[in-house]
Amino acid sequence: MVQQLTAETTPDIIYPDSDGQPMADNTKQFRWIVVIKENLEILFANNDDVFVAGDLLWYPVQGNNTIRLAPDAMVVFGRPKGDRGSYRQWSEDNIPPQVVFEILSPGNRAGKMLQKAIFYQRYGVEEYYIYDPDDVELTGFISYGDLLEPIEQMNGWVSPRLGIRFELKEDTLEIYRPDEQKFLTPVELDRLREQERQRAEQERERAEQERERAEQERERAENALAQLEQEKTLREQEQQRYQALIDKLREQGIDPERL
Repeated sequence: MVQQLTAETTPDIIYPDSDGQPMADNTKQFRWIVVIKENLEILFANNDDVFVAGDLLWYPVQGNNTIRLAPDAMVVFGRPKGDRGSYRQWSEDNIPPQVVFEILSPGNRAGKMLQKAIFYQRYGVEEYYIYDPDDVELTGFISYGDLLEPIEQMNGWVSPRLGIRFELKEDTLEIYRPDEQKFLTPVELDRLREQERQRAEQERERAEQERERAEQERERAENALAQLEQEKTLREQEQQRYQALIDKLREQGIDPERL
């Protein structure tokens, strides 16, 4: 009698792509998440090895689907662009997000941010920025060794990894790229695009007007030249007729100079 043994199998662990939580609690928080994430996408659009995401679940530990966070925005250097349902670090050459952003909302305050800071510190984040759009307060942390230490002065701070500069104004935060272009909302970007389109159209119209004026000047010059050629031809014809008359008079024995 042969006894069949059943091999032990470990069930596959599911890493959900959603935590069931909304991306934002209000329009202001959502707007800031979009502005930061999309402008970071623009900033690194030509760098194929920089991955930028917003509200994407990050699983740092293989085999444990309860250890996870979804930063409002995150940047990963050394990973290719592309769509992902979640960021599973062990499938990404074990590279953690180096920079993360969180936008405060009424339901997402200091205690929760502290918990996130501990998580980010434990799993290798290098820069962590928290912005409170209601109070216009920006807090930053940067890694020293294994610790995330507070950045003392955030106004004018330049991110070592991103190269962006933070400027706190009386009523808002302004973020500038290394080329001094300001982070803009989608509406502002569209207005800028429309202004550029109108400027290009005006330039095209001016160029067309210049071309038409140049064409008119060319036609006038050609007409003037043709007129000069015609006058020259008429003078030559008149000179030929005069010479023919002189020759005829001389043939008849008449001296034209005595007439």
